[in-house]
Amino acid sequence: MIPPKPSPRPDKVSLWRYLRLFRADILSAQPARLYRAWMAEFRTPFFRSYMCNDPALVRLVLNERPDDFPKSGRISEGLRPLLGRSVFVTNGEEWKRQRRIIDPAFEGGRLRDTFPAMRDAGLAAAARMVEGVQEIEGEMSHTAADVIFRTLFSIPIENEIAAAVFTEFRTYQRTQPILNLAAFLPIPRWFPRFHRARTKASAKAIRGLITRLTATRAREIAEGRAPDDLATKIMTTADPLTGARFETEEMVDQVAIFFLAGHETSASALGWALYLLATHPEVQDRVAAEAASLSETPEFSELSRLKFTRDVFRESLRLYPPVPMLVRENVKPEVLREREVRPGAQIVLSPWHLHRHERIWAAPDAFAPDRWQTESGRVCARDAYMPFSAGPRVCTGAGFAMVEGPLLLALLARAFRFVPVAGREPVPVAYLTVRARDGIWLELQRR
Repeated sequence: MIPPKPSPRPDKVSLWRYLRLFRADILSAQPARLYRAWMAEFRTPFFRSYMCNDPALVRLVLNERPDDFPKSGRISEGLRPLLGRSVFVTNGEEWKRQRRIIDPAFEGGRLRDTFPAMRDAGLAAAARMVEGVQEIEGEMSHTAADVIFRTLFSIPIENEIAAAVFTEFRTYQRTQPILNLAAFLPIPRWFPRFHRARTKASAKAIRGLITRLTATRAREIAEGRAPDDLATKIMTTADPLTGARFETEEMVDQVAIFFLAGHETSASALGWALYLLATHPEVQDRVAAEAASLSETPEFSELSRLKFTRDVFRESLRLYPPVPMLVRENVKPEVLREREVRPGAQIVLSPWHLHRHERIWAAPDAFAPDRWQTESGRVCARDAYMPFSAGPRVCTGAGFAMVEGPLLLALLARAFRFVPVAGREPVPVAYLTVRARDGIWLELQRR
């Protein structure tokens, strides 16, 4: 069975119709030809965009000359009410300073330390879920949020503040389009940014709750009684160049993106992975067999048993990358595939298209986890696979996600069999991440 992708749109549409489609659903707005193009140009009255699917161009932008292609300010406009000046939206020296402080918290040795919190969240999810037909995206959002709060602040989702953040974020996620209208227009910095009232209210509420958590942790650190979790590690790490640490406001910015990236993207990935297992029972049986080899309360060393489950998660990320598009902006004149590109153009790198590119992948729309153990699969992984971006700006939590995803899949597949619901095939659309338009509905049968 081949998973669904958005219905292809005509290759040529009016600018106004394209902007309406793009704002409502960035995936369905893309014409079918982009799944086979190496590069495509799109013109608006105010700027030009270039989608680059050529692996050489992707390497140029992300790996070889990232300083010449900073993150586009147009894309960050819609997220500023929540993320402020977080590492997700900054560029240049400010971004480099933030990464110098954040990265040590996610080094390899720390994954072993955070593993028990991930495992406990997964075991809690398996115990909480019940048999019957249910919408699985909501449950995966709950589970992913539980992982973040346990690993970041050593509190479960049932904590009063954690629960409030989770509830507010669900409102934010559904009211915030992936692009704000300001992304399309040449609006001066001082002009209002067209954020929806409910979106702004949710962002303010979330930041207020995170401020309470961060201020409490700062007091605990000062009093010498803070738990050794990710928040403590980040808040006590000094910039090796300047000796400065994050102040409370900047830490709130970083926690907001940790929650967005660590919860929203994981929920998207897990929801689609469970759907793919449900529609491919033979794959699900193999995952369940691996999971059965784990002890009742798995230890970090047991992750090596989940080799096939890891490939399943990688394949799920290929077909449904949580962040479907990355946008950069060139700061000087460029020549890309013999086209002159003026400064200020939007350079679009699309995991959604690159991972399904007809000229790169064999059977690009097929769910085939075994491809990752083939030579062609390894070549494609090197040239055309970037669910966590790539280069210096690769997601700092990529290693975290590749422990969390296979572990949670295994714990859930050990507890339940997942079965598709006839007539409720999910249709992928892009909100903040790739989600299903009407949710992902599955039947759960306890094993």
